Amino acid sequence: MAGPTTAERGERQQESSGPPRPRRFRLPRPRLRLRLRTIIILAAAVVLLAGGTLWVLYGSNWLRVERVSVSGTRVLTPAQVREAADVPEGDALVSVDTEAIAARLARKLPRIDEVDVERSWPDGIALKVTERTPVLVVQKGRNFVEVDDEGVRYATVSRAPKGVPALKLELTRSGPAAAGLRRFGEDRLVREAVRVAGAVPDAVARRTRLVKVRSYDDISLELTDDRTVAWGSGEQGEAKARTLTALMKATPGARHFDVSVPTAPASSGS
Repeated sequence: MAGPTTAERGERQQESSGPPRPRRFRLPRPRLRLRLRTIIILAAAVVLLAGGTLWVLYGSNWLRVERVSVSGTRVLTPAQVREAADVPEGDALVSVDTEAIAARLARKLPRIDEVDVERSWPDGIALKVTERTPVLVVQKGRNFVEVDDEGVRYATVSRAPKGVPALKLELTRSGPAAAGLRRFGEDRLVREAVRVAGAVPDAVARRTRLVKVRSYDDISLELTDDRTVAWGSGEQGEAKARTLTALMKATPGARHFDVSVPTAPASSGS
């Protein structure tokens, strides 16, 4: 029997040297059907779970606002805070606009400095209030306007709070000093007075009954024992506080102290 010819051997070599044909794997039809069925079941479960969650959050009566709690009040009452907050009771808890509630409280109750509005699951809204603290009061007729540590005049009361110094503005509206008033404005001068009140040493602050402002550079203190302190501007507060403490110790019988230039203090009177 004759062997393969030269042409046949060439064809065989060409076939054997070519790229191998990829093998195809096919899943058995029962296994493929099982996987499709599993995917469909899982998708249906996800849809049902999502729909059920939305219904519980928005459609059911389980997670609706039924109570509003208030904490942190000192002067304000919880009832005042609830009324100003105007929380929509009966609405779905998840849909309550907490930012709108906070904005209403800030607008209606300027005594509030900060407020945290939180959802208290399953059926409550919690209002955590921080009230402003007066550091000065300004007399206005028979009433008093409270001023906080940012210079904000936020509340009018019939009685001045105990231990809070009065602020007296004796601003010059004519002559050279008037230029300073036009430059800084009354609100800035009030903030400078607050700045001074915050820098005064604690021992002196407890005896301060009046902070007097004539201009930006002319702020003074009147103490309960009829002593006075010329403070100057609100700048260099820490240096002035240290100097005043040392000066009062060095001259305990003095009635007037000047620390407007802390490197050159002075005291006088007896």
